[in-house]
Amino acid sequence: MAKTNRISKSGGDGEQTRSSRRLAGPLLSDNAWLAAIEARTAKVGIVGMGYVGLPLMRTFCAAGFSCLGFDIDESKVTKLNAGKSYIKHIPSSLLESVLSEGRFRASSDPKSLLECDAILICVPTPLTKNREPDMTYVENTAHLIAENVRRGQLVVLESTTYPGTTRELVKPIIETSGLKAGWDFFLAFSPEREDPGRTDHTTETIPKVVGGYDASSAKIAAALYGAAVKQVVLVGSCEVAEASKILENVYRCVNIALINELKMLFDRMGIDVWEVVRAAATKPFGFQPFYPGPGLGGHCIPIDPFYLTWKARQYGMATRFIELAGEINTGMPEYVVQHVADAVNQNKKALNGSKILVLGLAYKKDVDDIRESPSIELIEMLQARGAKVDYNDPFVPKTGKQREHDLRMTSKKLTPAMLKSYDCVLIATDHTSYDYEMIARNAKLIVDTRNATSKVRAPKATIVKA
Repeated sequence: MAKTNRISKSGGDGEQTRSSRRLAGPLLSDNAWLAAIEARTAKVGIVGMGYVGLPLMRTFCAAGFSCLGFDIDESKVTKLNAGKSYIKHIPSSLLESVLSEGRFRASSDPKSLLECDAILICVPTPLTKNREPDMTYVENTAHLIAENVRRGQLVVLESTTYPGTTRELVKPIIETSGLKAGWDFFLAFSPEREDPGRTDHTTETIPKVVGGYDASSAKIAAALYGAAVKQVVLVGSCEVAEASKILENVYRCVNIALINELKMLFDRMGIDVWEVVRAAATKPFGFQPFYPGPGLGGHCIPIDPFYLTWKARQYGMATRFIELAGEINTGMPEYVVQHVADAVNQNKKALNGSKILVLGLAYKKDVDDIRESPSIELIEMLQARGAKVDYNDPFVPKTGKQREHDLRMTSKKLTPAMLKSYDCVLIATDHTSYDYEMIARNAKLIVDTRNATSKVRAPKATIVKA
């Protein structure tokens, strides 16, 4: 492995004292950074080894860089250093390869960040119970960096957040170290654009938006990412980059809410919304198809638009489209549960005491990601109404604690005999590995929220679209 070139005017090796790291004077010239990027001697540190951080590590290692993966979760660090992946689309073989080549190691020691020339922040940005930004992870990370920063480093926030976060929150915290952004260290924002489970687009091929705190920060950050991904889109500021990611997620949130609302209307009119969307999608211009579902899941769409709603209130403006979309989307699980109740009632049973099998715990098909999954809320709502609920998911063998959710359940094996034992099968996630023909032959009643049974021929089960 190539030895890391420390990009610091003071020439420190990562072990210098905090006082020496605060020496006055401008940064080393941009050319030193550009040379280190070209030579692949710049070491990349990634804070947060999750669904964003791991693919980012893979991308930089593939481009010839050495990476340090930092996480406060000791169990993750142990698994990573043992070459064991805990994310479905990041194979353990990849970890074994970069570990054996000496291009990667994981650490929970904050001082290890001193080894890095670039520190990329990939930590969660959830909402509080009042639907306001919970910046705890970003703030804690910024404080951790402030305690372990050295001159010449590049710090990039990738976590999706409201416009102004990098300049108004991250910068002042890191500057408590005595170092100044644009003078002693570089600072930028580059939003993650991960979509777990996709095979047509990867971290390497998705254009990377970059906005710098100043011109030098933008230049260095763009050069670093440009060495690892196919296209960098350089914008004029951190705020533009932050706003661009919020716009992407608001766009999806509002359009999904629109199709969810139309689904409820078309249901009353006796019209199949899935057929409507297929027909509309044949128009070669002016239309992009969105599809209904049992609610929004994943870490982005259900959460990020409300960051902008919160920020807008500081400017005396209400973001009515976002708030209405949120109201519609968060109401979908209740709509589905009512369909389940009505469906079992048609079979002369009450929901209270009925046995319900939920198919799919992940928030979308063919992934193991259950963050903000509507399936979790569906299970809790059904249980609250007295139903006896189990689930099956080939990618989620057991549930873990998800902030306020703690189901403590394990996936049940899917067999013809077990399907026959349930009063209703609720398809919440349409994994492609499910044998829908077998399910429809053996279940008594199916409530399908994903149109997964559309191609099933001669089902024995009663199928209700919800």
